[in-house]
Amino acid sequence: MRARKSKFVLFVVLLIAMFAIIAATTSVIVKGITLGLDLQGGFEVLYEAAPGQKVTPQILNDTQEAIRKRIDVLGVAEPDITIEGTNRIRVQLAGVKDQKKARELLGKQAELTFRDPSGKQILLRGKDLQEGGAKLDYDQANQPVVTIKLKDAKKFEEITRKYVGHPIPIYLDNQQLSAPVVQEPIAGGNAQITGQRTVEEAQELVDLLNAGAVPIKLVEKQSYAVDASLGAKSLRDSLEAGVIAVLAIFIFVIGYYRLPGLIAVITLIVYSYLVLVTFYVLDVTLTLPGIAAFILGIGMAVDANIITSERIKEEIRVGRSVSAAVRAGSKRSFLTIFDSNITTIIAAVVLFIFGTASVKGFSVSLIAGILVSFLTAVGLSRLLIYLLVRSNMVNRPTLFGVREDEISDL
Repeated sequence: MRARKSKFVLFVVLLIAMFAIIAATTSVIVKGITLGLDLQGGFEVLYEAAPGQKVTPQILNDTQEAIRKRIDVLGVAEPDITIEGTNRIRVQLAGVKDQKKARELLGKQAELTFRDPSGKQILLRGKDLQEGGAKLDYDQANQPVVTIKLKDAKKFEEITRKYVGHPIPIYLDNQQLSAPVVQEPIAGGNAQITGQRTVEEAQELVDLLNAGAVPIKLVEKQSYAVDASLGAKSLRDSLEAGVIAVLAIFIFVIGYYRLPGLIAVITLIVYSYLVLVTFYVLDVTLTLPGIAAFILGIGMAVDANIITSERIKEEIRVGRSVSAAVRAGSKRSFLTIFDSNITTIIAAVVLFIFGTASVKGFSVSLIAGILVSFLTAVGLSRLLIYLLVRSNMVNRPTLFGVREDEISDL
């Protein structure tokens, strides 16, 4: 009797401990999850390499890194920059404040060149600048200028010596920024770019030069922007739909499966919490497709509980005791649940490998949900129902949704 009572006490202690942890930490975890641009606003743009250029995997990787450096200038956290196919790069910026500035900064190739007086021969390129060598300064008239420092000071001195009395035009891509006339050879590798009308314009040039040029010219193929208020509405609507769906599931499983349904509800709450913890720990960016996968995962998690409950009911109907039915039903349902989860994971992996950014988000959320649901539906739910059954407090078939007249006589 004492051993049976201890099982029920352990059941209660587990419930209190789980719900206490959930109540104490959920708020912090939810606030720490990164939201995608469709939930907090931002924009997405798909770039394609302009025709006629040599594009290799290494060049695409270099371009991806150059874009990342420019995004760092914007101060956008967790940008999503992915290479698609052999010549495309997709950029997703969630929470970006100034979308116009972001598009201008990302879209420029920003190759700085120093040219001969004719403007045709390139003497120096942006890659000859020292890292972080561009700075904002002011001339004697207090007008903004950009000062730069070159890696090879001797080379620059030789060039300026050759063109004393002549202009050395400075270009950004194909646009001439200025054409300073060399008065005397310039030592030290320092140069100055004038012509910026405002401090903001000069600072943008500094940012572009320090971020480096994009190795290839990119053409914008498609883009869309999401206003922050629209993203907030999408999040609110999605959560409301999710709550309604989850409540409907809870009512159904408790009403139809009785005690196993109540255990399913408990494990589903724990499942939802653990999935959020997984998103938080793995720093998953949550999007609308991700929320859809999360809700789908709840359905799959309760499906595992339903399979187990049905197996238990079958065992009770053929005349087994509740304790024996729980053991046999749990054992018989394991392979069915395992096979179902494995096939879904395989499909999700394929989606992740071949899908676009939004599809990848869906698949990551789905895989995380499946793994967690297997832990809760197979592990936690069976532990809880085992403790109750061993306590000898729930040995009536009606608690498992089986009427007395449905039980066969052995």
